[in-house]
Amino acid sequence: MSILEELLQELCPNGVEIEELGKIAVCQKARNKAHITEIAYSITQRGLVPTSDYFGEKTKITSSDTSGYYLVYKGWFVYSPSRIDVGSINYLRADGPVIVSPLDVVFSVDTTVIRPGFLLMYLTSHSGMFQILGRRQGIEGTGRKTLPFSEFSKIKIPVPPIAVQDEILYTLGKFESLISELTAELTARKKQYEYYRDKLLTFDVLGGGASECVWRTLGDIAENLDSQRKPVTSNKRTSGSYPYYGASGIVDYVDGYIFEGDYLLISEDGANLLSRTMPIAFSISGQNWVNNHAHVLKFDCYETRRFVEFYINSIDLSSFISGGAQPKLNQKNLNRIPIPVPTFSEQRRIVTILDRFDSLCNDLTSGLPAEIEARQKQYEYYRDKLLTFKELTP
Repeated sequence: MSILEELLQELCPNGVEIEELGKIAVCQKARNKAHITEIAYSITQRGLVPTSDYFGEKTKITSSDTSGYYLVYKGWFVYSPSRIDVGSINYLRADGPVIVSPLDVVFSVDTTVIRPGFLLMYLTSHSGMFQILGRRQGIEGTGRKTLPFSEFSKIKIPVPPIAVQDEILYTLGKFESLISELTAELTARKKQYEYYRDKLLTFDVLGGGASECVWRTLGDIAENLDSQRKPVTSNKRTSGSYPYYGASGIVDYVDGYIFEGDYLLISEDGANLLSRTMPIAFSISGQNWVNNHAHVLKFDCYETRRFVEFYINSIDLSSFISGGAQPKLNQKNLNRIPIPVPTFSEQRRIVTILDRFDSLCNDLTSGLPAEIEARQKQYEYYRDKLLTFKELTP
């Protein structure tokens, strides 16, 4: 018998009390009228974090007058009424006070009855989110939904003895620590990958750099197949098993294909060309369909295609991109992009090294992301299992 099972049998053998949140929580509306603090926090899916960390120094606070902001003290909760459905709820772990937007909801709990960490685990579990989603209300004329505290306080929460809560927190905390360690490892490996990528892909105009090379244009070393692309509007597509690619990847699956083989796609338009939140060059294989928002390039071998993919994603292409609000990399400018071409053996060496890093950092089947996803699912399974209690009946 586990320690948790022993505690449940000893402290609550007949079940656990289920209470409305409003009985153990109080909505807090203390304003920063005396300008007690200028430390602004924001509630996000990542947690309750300093606003400057999340949005940048320029938005440290959103108003020069913070007297209307809510004060938050250590252990108090904050949630966004319009974004709680995507996980924007957490409590302050740092010493307070801090301030948050008056659009947020702040509440405190009786810590002699429930641990903030235990409550957060329950509210973000499947059972908690099911109740949250069920109590959101529509905002007239907007189509949006929000969750005022008057409804939020009606959510029913299991309240086992503190010793039971602490044991559950300890058990699930081990999973959280492992996920945090893996996430930190992934961050370190990505930085390491970027370092070696930039080092390996540094070439000067005369050759040299990381290795000797000649410079050619992309139009000289790749066959452009843009003329074979066929865009199909969504209302005219027939669902199927073949991937339908756009500027940033797969956007649909259709019942036919126009390309078969291995190709490099490069985004032709879209905000991603400038923001670079995702790679603009990505390889595809097999039978597929490509619309007119991605260039289609064919290479003689895997090594050259992959080398060019790594290189394109590592350089600044802004001088080749036209347009303002609608940036575009047209075929003429695409063909003019200079590409370093080292010897085939050097291409293979560089690709082999970067492939290993890429697999470790990005592979969803065998790399660190896959391990993190597996541990996250394991955590969620045990969280939902441990937070399911027999209800105490009168």
